[in-house]
Amino acid sequence: MDEDKMMRDDADEKLVNDAFQRLLDSYLASRHRKKVDIITKAFNFARQAHKGVRRLSGEPYIMHPIAVALIACEEVGLGSTSICAALLHDVVEDTDYTVEDLANIFGPKIAQIVDGLTKISGGIFGEQASAQAENFKKLLLTMSEDIRVILIKICDRLHNMRTLASQPANKQYKIAGETLYIYAPLANRLGLYKIKSELENLSFQYEHPEEYNSIKEKLKNTEAQRHELFDSFTAPIEESLRQMGIKYEIKERVKTPYSIWTKMQNKHVTFEEIYDILAVRIIFTPARREEEINECFNIYVAISKIYKSHPDRLRDWLSHPKANGYQALHVTLMSKQGRWIEVQIRSDRMDEIAEQGFAAHWKYKEGEENEEYTEDENELNDWLRTIKEILDDPQPDAMDFLDAIKLNLFASEIFVFTPKGEIRTLPAGCTALDFAFSIHTFLGSHCIGAKVNHKLVPLSHKLESGDQVEILTSKSQHVQPAWINVVSTAKAKAKIQAVLRRDNREMQKKGEDLVSEFLKKNNIENTPAVIDQLAMFHDVSRREDFFLALGEKTILLGEKDIDELSGRNSGGGKKGWRKLVPFLGRSKGQGARDKDQERELFTVPEKFNRKKPIYISEENIGQYKFKHCCHPIPGDDILGYIDNKHQIEIHKRACPVADKLKSGFGNRILDAKWNMHKQMFFDATIRLQGIDRVGILMDVSRIISSQMNVNIHKLTFNSEDGVFDGSIELRVHDRENVGEIMSALKEVEGLQEVMQIM
Repeated sequence: MDEDKMMRDDADEKLVNDAFQRLLDSYLASRHRKKVDIITKAFNFARQAHKGVRRLSGEPYIMHPIAVALIACEEVGLGSTSICAALLHDVVEDTDYTVEDLANIFGPKIAQIVDGLTKISGGIFGEQASAQAENFKKLLLTMSEDIRVILIKICDRLHNMRTLASQPANKQYKIAGETLYIYAPLANRLGLYKIKSELENLSFQYEHPEEYNSIKEKLKNTEAQRHELFDSFTAPIEESLRQMGIKYEIKERVKTPYSIWTKMQNKHVTFEEIYDILAVRIIFTPARREEEINECFNIYVAISKIYKSHPDRLRDWLSHPKANGYQALHVTLMSKQGRWIEVQIRSDRMDEIAEQGFAAHWKYKEGEENEEYTEDENELNDWLRTIKEILDDPQPDAMDFLDAIKLNLFASEIFVFTPKGEIRTLPAGCTALDFAFSIHTFLGSHCIGAKVNHKLVPLSHKLESGDQVEILTSKSQHVQPAWINVVSTAKAKAKIQAVLRRDNREMQKKGEDLVSEFLKKNNIENTPAVIDQLAMFHDVSRREDFFLALGEKTILLGEKDIDELSGRNSGGGKKGWRKLVPFLGRSKGQGARDKDQERELFTVPEKFNRKKPIYISEENIGQYKFKHCCHPIPGDDILGYIDNKHQIEIHKRACPVADKLKSGFGNRILDAKWNMHKQMFFDATIRLQGIDRVGILMDVSRIISSQMNVNIHKLTFNSEDGVFDGSIELRVHDRENVGEIMSALKEVEGLQEVMQIM
């Protein structure tokens, strides 16, 4: 036995040493200053701290910090400070060492980053608290001190996703859901395109394994066809670039399974109907760095002579890079096979920044020997400033906060000009009011309108790239509650809510003073019960709303209020009490029925094994709650969620509500599977669009009723100018049924689009 243990220890020792050597080799191959001693010191310290601990996969725990450090070095391009922090990132959380210990041994900067990473992971949250959203808040708070905290956290998440197979299914859904909801958009915003794509694909693989494998298989089967198209398309381009004397590389970029699946869902198309799976990337090394933008345009001119370009699909991110630093020129060309193909033109520097993000910027600063960039040196400043402003007045609900930040994470960008010609980057779909708040809170608060390209427009006017915007203000203007629906950026929403809350507090105070004065004047004692009775008398349920209404003078106190209160005080007027406790009016029978209904639903016991899947069959389907947000039916990828009543809700894994639940309440997620035998029927709705003709409705109903032997529950059809739009509600056994019906309907002449509605 001892011999086996010694052999295992020796194997572990070799595994760990080899992994660390790979990390050192990668670091030494980079252009960072070679601080090998401190990295070795951090490795030895972390190894000792985690000694004897293993991960779920069975390997020594130290393998995880080494892997995170390797991702930080190789894939994000960070240096020794980040590598040391990555090696030490779990020490404070999982061992007895403190941040002070690390500061004494490794210095304040490494300790500060590890402290930031610990704050994100640690913390005790109540059952009702949204732990992941709170973590996200902490992430952003610590990020404002040092951007490396968030970069290392993304590296940590990437390694956890790569090793997710060792986790039970309910944990897989929680972690994959969080990754899609938070970490992939963050990686994208930070310019880490490669990592963002891998995070999305890994999440997709665990949440929808069948769809993932199906798309992978189809990509493999169409590979030879794609190579052929790529070779024939690029041959004349390569010839042209050689004649120009450009040092270049041409790469084939294939759409990821996740982005293919997303497009299939959004556009309601099959894999075969997606035409932009292939794109071409031209990466060149400029003769002189300052000429790289001109060279991009020279290449564009040259290839436009070979192929016809699409006039509406030229994307210029050269002069005005995206907020995450991305620079390139995108052009769509018509191939000889009659297919539009996107060509991305970028220099080697632009390519590295596109793949590695901001961490690659420092490499191209001539003559600088800095080990890593600092926060002040990069374009993230504006974004960080926005986040800091939102954090100064955080939303009461952490999930609202998360959604506000996501608005900005996902948004594509437009460029607008100030009256002085300065460029501002804003999310697409933003309004003149968003622009006003992006410049200054005062400007937004007093905005009455704007001039866009010298024409007068309202606050709600949507801006487009290239617009020149001048904001018009008035001192008499104040923030209106309706403005929240006019703006779309997180910053503007946060500012409006902050001003409204401040105004409301002032109005509530005014209302409190008015009611105090009124009660004092009429010799009535000022108690919470009296205030509640007055509020109920005016049909207002919350005390704060009552004070606000008094302050705004939408409620006025008078004789009737005194009658109401004296009726209560004398014991003669039961009316006031009835208003205070309206819920006493429910009949006994109703209450008993409610209890019976609750008894039918399965209640999760205290010692319930959350790692095991729940199986939904014909016998137990009535014990679970099927929510209207996504209408899951047998065959859908599903999960369970334990609600506040300890009952189980069933959602599709791709449901937007489930996305929030995975991110906010991951510890309540269960793996759920179907065990149905085509005995029960479920509702499904199919939408049809196409060219109207005589008999098309008959063909559709014939296929469904006769050919497929399916019962049509409801049929709605509208026809206008020769185009029809309709929906059919069917009773089906499962998702397979729906797929068969949709395939059959696609054969009907005139039907252009057949899709399932959630």
